[in-house]
Amino acid sequence: MANSVVHWEINAKDGPAMQKFYGDLFDWEINVANPMGYGVVSAPSEGPGIGGGIMGMGDVEPPTRVTFYVGVDDVTEYLEKAASMGGSVIMPEMEVMDDVVIGIFADPEGQVIGLVKNIPMS
Repeated sequence: MANSVVHWEINAKDGPAMQKFYGDLFDWEINVANPMGYGVVSAPSEGPGIGGGIMGMGDVEPPTRVTFYVGVDDVTEYLEKAASMGGSVIMPEMEVMDDVVIGIFADPEGQVIGLVKNIPMS
């Protein structure tokens, strides 16, 4: 399937507390050894599943949300397409951690969806 879900993310008010919660709940090993303190949850080594991340948002509104990311070949093109179909751009295309290009939009009912340029994420 083209444009499949490649990453998920939990945004929380208190990132470290939620990293501990989900790590303890599901026995996930969460790696925060990066400048952003982004909790990287690796994909399982066996069986189905994709990797994701857990991070603190502080005072950003909305402070909590769950987002999934769809792999696309052109982030800006899909942001513009979503907007033309009644969605709205939350975050325009930007480069984050290690040359990963992402963008975020809300669908017409307000669900937040991420886009990531076809770069493997763990």
